[in-house]
Amino acid sequence: MIYEQYKESVKADIEACMENLQVQPILFVGSGMSQRYFDAPCWDTLMLDLAERCPLITKRFAYYQQQYAKDNTKIASVFADTYSEWAWEDGQDKFPNEMFEPEVTKDSYIKYEVASYINGLADKFDVKANAYRDEIESLRKVKPHSIITTNYDDALEKIFPDYHKVVGQEIVRANYTSYGEILKMHGCSSQYETIVLTAEDYTDFNKRKKYLSAKLLTYFAEHPLFFFGYSATDTNIKGILSDIDEILAPNGELIPNIYMVCFEPDSENKRDLPTEQLVTIDATRSVRLKVIYASGFKWIFDALSSCTPEITVNPRLIRSLLARTYQLANSDLPKQELPFNFKMLQDIEENSEKLPTLFGITHLTDVQALNANFDYTLTDVAKALGGSYWNHAEQLLNKIWEDKGVNIKNSDNNYHLSIKTGAKSMTHKYS
Repeated sequence: MIYEQYKESVKADIEACMENLQVQPILFVGSGMSQRYFDAPCWDTLMLDLAERCPLITKRFAYYQQQYAKDNTKIASVFADTYSEWAWEDGQDKFPNEMFEPEVTKDSYIKYEVASYINGLADKFDVKANAYRDEIESLRKVKPHSIITTNYDDALEKIFPDYHKVVGQEIVRANYTSYGEILKMHGCSSQYETIVLTAEDYTDFNKRKKYLSAKLLTYFAEHPLFFFGYSATDTNIKGILSDIDEILAPNGELIPNIYMVCFEPDSENKRDLPTEQLVTIDATRSVRLKVIYASGFKWIFDALSSCTPEITVNPRLIRSLLARTYQLANSDLPKQELPFNFKMLQDIEENSEKLPTLFGITHLTDVQALNANFDYTLTDVAKALGGSYWNHAEQLLNKIWEDKGVNIKNSDNNYHLSIKTGAKSMTHKYS
């Protein structure tokens, strides 16, 4: 299969996934994207730079790699002690005065240096002047439900200025799954103390990870999810997937809504690129994901944005609505702190279609009739036929096409209807 055919096949699969889940994708963004857009360091480069910045670290970086089996978290722990000694001696002028108080942890100095280094690089990141400007503009148009990242830098905040940043433990403390958020799992360079860097940091993070994974499970189960800037061997990927694989794929089947996007500089010259990848979690477990190989990501972002409704609501408004609704249901109504129309709430309980009226939103009559006649998504069809995911029904439709020469999705008919949701996007409903 030549690469253009491969791209068309991938685009069709993305479109089918987006149409049938009918929600915006979740983007999981790793350090590879920051390296691409503003030459951010990889793990080894960051540690090498930290070694060169501290005059008390006199041995070559290779020595520490040898001593600690290339485990950068353990090397960071050793460097943290050395940075603390340096800060309290000849390096005092490198750090703010408020950092020399008893309650400041000794690993704060190396984290401050990491934050300063990352901020210095990220400050130069300008979307309009970037070599990948067109690709980044296509990324913006995706309008993802939320973004999850292990990066420290603020590049994503610049790309998505209307999205709300949630850092570290704040993710676990959130009381609802919100829209338009950038979830920074490993901390942020704007808050150096939140950075997850040392072996002790990762031990603490792994203790809390089960609560984080429980919150992320909703994302993984209900949304298309795309990994960008990670490799299949990344420990961060394995850590997240290890907590959800038994729920999403109990029998080892392909998880149809999770895509691993792999950077392949020579992808255009490759033939027969695989569409699935087995990600090894540990010695006894693996997860099957969809995989996309690309030297550039613009065409993938364009495929995602083509499924995005042309008219969208500002993420800040949606977050505000979700937050207020949560407070209303969780606090105001149970405590009867606000006057409310009990009859209206009872009507909503009996007929969920009346819920939008609570917010002053109304339905169009013809849309009500349409939903009554074509009330199934492809996921609903699959479940009605005994399957678990939308691709079960998709395979049956393809089988009908192959055997009978009839593509049900190719036209509006008694069984299928296409609904235009934007300039290029469509939603498919079934009777």
